[in-house]
Amino acid sequence: MTAQNVVDMLVSRGVIDEGQGYDIAQDATRSGKDILSVLTDYGIYTTEDDFWAAVADELGAEHFDLSDFTPQPEILQLIPAGMARLYGALPVTMDSSSIHVAFTDPLNPQLLEDLRFALGRDVVPVVARRSQVQDLIDKHYGTGTPSIEEIFGQMGMAGGALDAKALEKEANSAPIVKFVDLVMQQAIKERASDIHFEPFEREFKIRYRVDGALYEMAPPPVHLANPVISRIKVMANMNIAERRVPQDGRIMTSVGGKPVDMRVSSLPTQHGESVVLRVLDRSSVNLNLEQLGMPPFLYDYIIETIHKPNGIFIVTGPTGAGKTTTLYAALRNINTIDCKLLTAEDPVEYELEGIMQVPMNESIGLTFAKALRAFLRQDPDRIMVGEMRDLETAQIAIQASLTGHLVLSTLHTNDSAGAVTRLVDMGVEPFMVAATLEGVLAQRLLRTICKSCKTAYDPSVHILNQLGLSQGDTGGKQFYTGAGCSTCTNTGYKGRKGIYELLDVTDPLRDLITSKAPTLVLKQKAIELGMTTLREDGLRNIYDGETTIEEVLKYT
Repeated sequence: MTAQNVVDMLVSRGVIDEGQGYDIAQDATRSGKDILSVLTDYGIYTTEDDFWAAVADELGAEHFDLSDFTPQPEILQLIPAGMARLYGALPVTMDSSSIHVAFTDPLNPQLLEDLRFALGRDVVPVVARRSQVQDLIDKHYGTGTPSIEEIFGQMGMAGGALDAKALEKEANSAPIVKFVDLVMQQAIKERASDIHFEPFEREFKIRYRVDGALYEMAPPPVHLANPVISRIKVMANMNIAERRVPQDGRIMTSVGGKPVDMRVSSLPTQHGESVVLRVLDRSSVNLNLEQLGMPPFLYDYIIETIHKPNGIFIVTGPTGAGKTTTLYAALRNINTIDCKLLTAEDPVEYELEGIMQVPMNESIGLTFAKALRAFLRQDPDRIMVGEMRDLETAQIAIQASLTGHLVLSTLHTNDSAGAVTRLVDMGVEPFMVAATLEGVLAQRLLRTICKSCKTAYDPSVHILNQLGLSQGDTGGKQFYTGAGCSTCTNTGYKGRKGIYELLDVTDPLRDLITSKAPTLVLKQKAIELGMTTLREDGLRNIYDGETTIEEVLKYT
């Protein structure tokens, strides 16, 4: 039962106004709490029965107390077990022409319509406590969510071309809703970072990205592509009638009682729309720098740098390298009452308490550069720029640094020394880069070996040569791999951790930057001065038994 449905009912009955309704819906979404708990917190209803009585009154339905109720076996047989669990429906009584059914979500009229259609007879809704209805369904029809096979059994619906209204109705039908919910639940359970829905001519693929690698789930029938994708677009407040241009949206929902944010992107393809959901894990927002698994010297350096009064600190790496997580952890460390923090992001991925976050919107001209200019009039102490994409943004970031602000940002380069060259290539004067840049952190995320099936092995000479090592160089060190087990879904990997390369911009490097030294020269000098490269940090993790040679070769 969605918070919005409940709020709409209370507003229409004059119990609350629209402002209160907005606050209650937002509170329920953000906290992940049940809407009834939130209503109790706000003092709207003192008991749960008062609420259900109001629902019964709203629907013109009978209000039942099912605490001591035992349904008759012949009435239970009127609704098959899979259908009862799918629709959250419990038959209570019957008369000559209709069945009286209690729903776990009585405020969803689509459930009533779908059940009438599925059973081919009249269904009259009655209202009871949701917990009582669910307990009786579990007791008499079995527990748990319906399986994907059961849901497929309820999906004998036509594919093909449908108009927007018919498509929306199909997208909101109980089997489609349950199927999409099940896919999301499975993805969260598997710790997926992305969910891909991909329609092809003869199949409809659904894939999860877990720890950086894609895995395919059992594909649903191809004719379900349209309703499933439309359901996702409805959840993300996207235009389901528009299938010719890419769209972006956001889903804020609750899965397994936990609040989950998902960023949604649709792309028109030859056989329908491809949709990707980026799962924004709120637990990563709560990470501190101490929990990122950095070597002690690196942690100390970052703490020292982010507490400096001015300068620029850049985190670099490809998409999915954990740059945002590192910057958010740094921001949390400096988010104190005496410090004004502003961020410009595209889009704002996570909400951070106490930090002013500004989403970019290029369609109305709100670019990183424009936001940065406005930031300087907002009296900030520290600024985060999602990405330095162009000369104008880089120049204003440098200006902000020179006028006494610490600027944190990201760049897409292969290594830390490459960030310096990228800024100069953009058109920033080398002496300005040398004057303001404090440090560059390059990072990658590597999959870690599953602890349940970790196995020692001897790598071949060929694979050691790829690492630039001979058997003599290893000094008898032990190497490990994952054999594959049920814990890691037979992949041999479970979880990820970062490897890092820190370019500390000291005076010798500033001189080289000013003289426009190429990337290779900068990197060699940094190594002379003690920089640990990504490859070397990868080797440290191999020797510590954290990851495999293959992972380090793949990312460095």
